[in-house]
Amino acid sequence: MRIGVDLGGTKIEAVVMDDQGVIRHQARIATPRAAGYAATAAAIAALVRQLEEKAATPCTVGIGTPGALSHATGMIKNSNTACLNGRPLQQDLERLLERPIRLENDANCLALSEARDGAGRDYGCVFAVILGTGVGGGIVINKTLWSGRQRIAGEWGHNTLDPQGPPCYCGHRGCVETLLSGPGFFADYQRHGGLSAADAPAIIEAAREGDPMAKAALDRYGERLGQALSVVVNILDPDVIVLGGGLSAIPEIYETSRHALASWAFTDHFVTPIVPAIHGPASGVRGAAHLW
Repeated sequence: MRIGVDLGGTKIEAVVMDDQGVIRHQARIATPRAAGYAATAAAIAALVRQLEEKAATPCTVGIGTPGALSHATGMIKNSNTACLNGRPLQQDLERLLERPIRLENDANCLALSEARDGAGRDYGCVFAVILGTGVGGGIVINKTLWSGRQRIAGEWGHNTLDPQGPPCYCGHRGCVETLLSGPGFFADYQRHGGLSAADAPAIIEAAREGDPMAKAALDRYGERLGQALSVVVNILDPDVIVLGGGLSAIPEIYETSRHALASWAFTDHFVTPIVPAIHGPASGVRGAAHLW
C-alpha cells in the first residue's frame, strides 16, 4: 500500500493507493499556510499517520510539492509557496514520520500518474503540464520520471514568453506562468480592458455568451499556450502532451493552442496529440503514490 500526498497552496490531499492503482482511502485538509513552514510539515505528517491507521498496514510515502529539491543544499527551491523555499522538507518529514520518503515536484507527479495509467499510458514520451494557480510541467520516458541534473526538467513555466510581460516571482518578466496561470489569465483580461468578469471561470462563461473582451482573452490564452508548448515540442518532441490543472478543463483551448502550436513548431506536419489528464485533480496525489 502506498500513501501519496499532494501539497498545495490551499489544501493538502492524501490517498492510500494499492498496487492496482485503486484508491482505498483519502483525506483532505486546508494548508496551514498562514501558520508557516513548521505547521505545514506537521500537518502533512499527521495526515499520513491518519491514513496509515485507516490502511492498517505500513505504507510507503510519496510527496508532491511545489518547487524542487536542490542537489546542492537538500532544501526546497523554486516554490511559489514561499514558506517552503530554503527548507529541508524531505529531511523534516522523514524525521517526523520516522522513515524514508520520496519527494518530487507536483507537476512531475502529475506527469508520472498520467504516464503510468492515465492519458499517456500508451505513449513512450509524455510531457504533462499543470495549468492552474501556477504553471509547471513534467517529463516521463518509458514510464520513468525524468527530473534532470538540476531537478528542473519540464519547468517550462519559467521560460520567457513575453520579455515585456508582467513580472514573475522568480525575478524575470513575462514567464509562461505569468500569462498562462489562472491569475495570469485574469490579469491579462483586465489589462486589455475587461471589466465584466470577476474571475477566470466568469471570463470563460462571458466568452461563450459572446462578450468580445472575454472572447479575445480566451483566444490570446490559447494562442500563447500553443506558442509556449512549441518550445517544448521543438526540443523534446514528445509523443503526447497532457494538460492538467483547472484551466485544462476549458475545451476551447485545445483547438486554439493546437493551431498556434502547429504554426510555431519546426515541422511541416504537426501530429502530437494534446489531451486532458484522465485522472483530473487526482493526478498529482496519485503520482506521488507512484513515486515508490
